[in-house]
Amino acid sequence: MTQTEPHPVLSGPPAHMALVQQVLTSRVYDVAIETPTQAAPQLSARLGCRVLFKREDQQPIFSFKLRGAYNKMAQLTEAERVRGVICASAGNHAQGVAYSAERLGLRAVIVMPATTPDIKVRACRARGAEVVLHGDSYSDAAEHAEQLQQQHGLTYIHPYDDPAVIAGQGTVGLELLRQVQAEQYTVFVPVGGGGLIAGVATFLKSLKPGIRIVGVEPEDSDAMTRSVQAGERVRLETVGIFVDGVAVKQVGVHTFELSRQYVDEWVTVSTDEVCAAIKDVFDDTRAVMEPAGALAVAGLKRYAQQHRVQGQTLVALTCGANVNFDRLRHIAERAEIGEQREAILAVTIPEQPGAFRGFCTALGQHNITEFNYRYAPTALARIFVGVQLTDAAERNALVRSLEQQGYSVTDLTGDEMAKVHVRHMVGGRSPEAVNERIYSFEFPERPGALLAFLSAMQTDWNISLFHYRNHGAAHGRVLAGIQVPEAEWPDFQLFLDRLGYPAQLEQDNPACQLFLK
Repeated sequence: MTQTEPHPVLSGPPAHMALVQQVLTSRVYDVAIETPTQAAPQLSARLGCRVLFKREDQQPIFSFKLRGAYNKMAQLTEAERVRGVICASAGNHAQGVAYSAERLGLRAVIVMPATTPDIKVRACRARGAEVVLHGDSYSDAAEHAEQLQQQHGLTYIHPYDDPAVIAGQGTVGLELLRQVQAEQYTVFVPVGGGGLIAGVATFLKSLKPGIRIVGVEPEDSDAMTRSVQAGERVRLETVGIFVDGVAVKQVGVHTFELSRQYVDEWVTVSTDEVCAAIKDVFDDTRAVMEPAGALAVAGLKRYAQQHRVQGQTLVALTCGANVNFDRLRHIAERAEIGEQREAILAVTIPEQPGAFRGFCTALGQHNITEFNYRYAPTALARIFVGVQLTDAAERNALVRSLEQQGYSVTDLTGDEMAKVHVRHMVGGRSPEAVNERIYSFEFPERPGALLAFLSAMQTDWNISLFHYRNHGAAHGRVLAGIQVPEAEWPDFQLFLDRLGYPAQLEQDNPACQLFLK
């Protein structure tokens, strides 16, 4: 993580009041709708609070991004309109720009990573946008978009760090003032680059300071939280890929300054908590959010539980529903863990007849949700087991109970590698795989990614283990064991550096040690 130098930005009350004025005079309602604020009765009952969802997923493009994109583009000069606009995006901002350009009759060039799911590419092309596929990441696409912008004189429409975009997103706060009937309440806002929270927080706090604003980020993409803590913008070396709608390495200049002045608190949440929040929204609305769309709900739940909040009004912005259908399997798989209704355990049992029955007896009334095991010619067997729970306290009690009955137990409920890979690979132990090291990778989801990996490897390096999972995102997750002679490990590290795929050595991971080594 490296820090960046300060930049001149909007600062001081007059400039911020100018932003409030821009919100009040925004053009967003030429295309956007005033989305409802909907009660969430089931979640309210569970938390003991009045929970409301601000349904930005009901916009024409199923995301709030339309507001900022249109507000910026509606203010272009005639000369800028003639030349057209350009943006870099793999998601909702791209669709906001394409939709706005179609309504305004402008040329729109949208640069997307080559890994972008085809459904998003088709959605932009269907609105008349020129889609350019370039690189494997948003950073690659953004760099190429800048080159095209300079070559063709197009106007760049930034996804978040532009006062007009921020003001457009701030109209969400304008609607909340009219819709939420409470003197004081807390608003939970998902945070990526910071455009939405900067606009909403500045507007609400300027007009009604008693409203509390809480920013929510994924634990593995918390650029704004770290920046506020450091007192200046920081750049993350890597970001998580699950909540891809907010996977930003560095927040905006304007958005950082506004957020650190007007946001009261920051909350980070796990992938499992986001999956559980998607289920919570579905249970109350029958709508399916994308991961970023349920991020604020996950933060609301964690905040309410940590602060033991009771009887208050809590509002979460459900900001988008552009989820690929093939991601739902993974989301459903992780939701029970996120809601702490399932424990994932590695348990050692005797390798003898009747041991499984004895283990089930030890579980008592708990239901088994998953059981993975393969025979090994040893005195002890290791099983990978899922157990249904009612709450987190019950998990700790279950582990203690099993240990008191003589079982060796490792709690893997929070182990990402165990949940993504190892649960599908029990029985994969191979003592013959000498000089093996196990890595987790993120492969770009594009043709040729695996071939590029294999072609770059030395021919005498052997792949001894390989497991791949696609979650409908721009990157697939791979676990690979590779046999490399000890003297050649420096060469292998050089190979990883040149390859450019994010890689993590997993040798010491508990699940790896128990089931794969």
